[in-house]
Amino acid sequence: MSKDLPDALRRNPLLSTWLQFDNEKVLVQTGKVELGQGISTAIAMIAAEELDVSLNQIDIKTGRTDSGPNEFLTAGSMSIEGSGSAVRQACADARSYLLNQAAGLFDVSSKELSICDGIISNPAGNEQISYWQLLDGSQLDFEANGEAKAKAPSQYKLVGHSTTRIDLLGKLTGETAFIQDLKFENALYARIVRPPGMAFSLSSLDASDVEAMPGVCKVVVDGNFIGVIADNEFTAVEARKKLHQLAEWRTKPEDRLPSDIPRFLKENVDDSLLVEDGTPVETSIPPLLEAAGGIRCSAAYFKPYHLHGSIGPSAAIAEFRDNRLTIYSHSQGPHVVRAAISQALDMDLDQITVIHAENAGCYGHNGADDAAMDAAMLARQYPGHPIFLQWQREDEHLWEPFSPAMLVELDASVIDGSIRTWNADIYSQTHMGRPIPFGSVTNLVAAWQKSESMPRAEARPGIAFHGGIHRNADPYYQIPAKRIVKNLVRDQKVRTSSTRSLGAFANVFAIETFMNELAHASGQDDVQFRLNHLRDHRGRAVIMSTAARLKDYQVEEREGWQYGRGIAFARYKNSKCYTAVGVVLGVNQETLEISLRHTVISADAGQVIDKDGLTNQLEGGFIQAASWTLKEAVQLGEFASISENWDSYPILTFPEVPTVETIILDQPEEPNLGAGEATQGPTPAAISNAIFDATGIRIREIPFLPDLLRSLALKD
Repeated sequence: MSKDLPDALRRNPLLSTWLQFDNEKVLVQTGKVELGQGISTAIAMIAAEELDVSLNQIDIKTGRTDSGPNEFLTAGSMSIEGSGSAVRQACADARSYLLNQAAGLFDVSSKELSICDGIISNPAGNEQISYWQLLDGSQLDFEANGEAKAKAPSQYKLVGHSTTRIDLLGKLTGETAFIQDLKFENALYARIVRPPGMAFSLSSLDASDVEAMPGVCKVVVDGNFIGVIADNEFTAVEARKKLHQLAEWRTKPEDRLPSDIPRFLKENVDDSLLVEDGTPVETSIPPLLEAAGGIRCSAAYFKPYHLHGSIGPSAAIAEFRDNRLTIYSHSQGPHVVRAAISQALDMDLDQITVIHAENAGCYGHNGADDAAMDAAMLARQYPGHPIFLQWQREDEHLWEPFSPAMLVELDASVIDGSIRTWNADIYSQTHMGRPIPFGSVTNLVAAWQKSESMPRAEARPGIAFHGGIHRNADPYYQIPAKRIVKNLVRDQKVRTSSTRSLGAFANVFAIETFMNELAHASGQDDVQFRLNHLRDHRGRAVIMSTAARLKDYQVEEREGWQYGRGIAFARYKNSKCYTAVGVVLGVNQETLEISLRHTVISADAGQVIDKDGLTNQLEGGFIQAASWTLKEAVQLGEFASISENWDSYPILTFPEVPTVETIILDQPEEPNLGAGEATQGPTPAAISNAIFDATGIRIREIPFLPDLLRSLALKD
């Protein structure tokens, strides 16, 4: 096996794990899952390109533990780089093998043959044979060797162009598309009853009246875990309401939640690590860097707890039959959650199969894995029936892991127009709370709640390159002296975990707003100030592209509004997609309401596979991040969140979405760069900088609500 194989292919080297040839079609299997990001289409395009078949000859199977490769999690904007490169090489090896087989059959050099739609032709001998005829029912049951060379970009016919998304038809026509659409014989329906928050435990519950309700099959009470199974969904919902009314909960004074989140973060640090070149190191933390003379600026930036805010609540289907458990889940990692559930239920791994089925986009670690565990627990209590479990809206809002609140304190010195010193202290709880199989501990809610409970996994500081708290904490600018410190708060009274872009949202918000502040303080144009500190020509190109288009855009002004423009830049993880976001917005002079008018996104994601898919990712990321920035914040009560619905946790509405213009700077000869989380970080900074341009108000705390602007205006 070649050492140069992509990592996913090296871990799963058997070609038939990735490719199956049958009925004039090629089944491409990937361990990555479709989350609405269009990965199925992109993978299909790569495979069709390398195999010289049409796109409609490709079928895609994603995220199953009973077939296909184990690619762990669909996360970190790594699918095209990881799975895409593995599929490309697997197809190149398959094509080379089949071409050589045909050459031997025709007694010619493989160079003399051509392929179209999977049919290999020998023009000289007027001979043809298809892949399927060559294989004659067998499969490529041997390991990839990496010796075949994938096609050069100049040979591409599909890659880099637009095509029809293969996952959309069912969604648009109402056919089977989501986990809620799956139909099974003898299916039953379930709901869970959770306490108001993690601080609560069950005091008493007499469920006899609910068990006697017509249509109720079983009420399961196992410690603090409560579930109901019914023969129809309406009865399951009504039984859940009744159980909520009957259940009594208790809590303890020491479980109270903090009211002043920034203060809580600063005063409860457990671990501090210096970050050097994007990686935490266990060395002594130096004092603040200082430079003699010049301009010294300091500022603090804050983001609150955020929800993933999936429009469709989490769901799962589980069936326990013949001592085997089959689970349909929209988890980002079918193999990972399978192992976690195996440990939590003390079942052998080979007794459990997890099959991915789509739901509303998850944007990170939401309730999908917990719903899978809930369904599994209920299925074991009522064997022989598929159990469809659906969370209610309040379950999702109150029990999914939150995106951590973050406080970022920055300090810098500017001498002769250049940044000489840069200090950053970042405070946050963990961004890593996924239910990875930990052994004796777990991150699955139901496993904490059942009578034979497992303890929670302890939060620990991540040390990966541009991991959780410190993701994009290191500015992608040339600064001679930097001191960057990540500060982890291990307290887990508020449950936190991975949300799209992790720490990059807060870190880039802080960095790019601060860059504007430094430019303003030193009397420089903010765009030129960035360019002066940036040598990477690809980064400079996206900034200049956005700045030029932003300057040319003509906004239709309305009376009583002040208008401003703002720009922000980042390279996600300092190693992925380059992105510059520009915003034109208005601020109402009387109400201080913010109205987004137009957005320009310029991005360089290396070689583009599916241009439409990439554009959708970038634009969707901006809209989501704009909603976080302008609207969203989890409100905490004494012992639990009180943001249980869309009224108490508002999100951006369709009329509030601006026009969005996306410019893709394609680099066909460069490697693919992950882009799924590229616009999250620059978005809040671009909006903040545009507000300053319009009003002179510098806003450093998310969300940017009118009351906050009003209070800042009064201070000024």
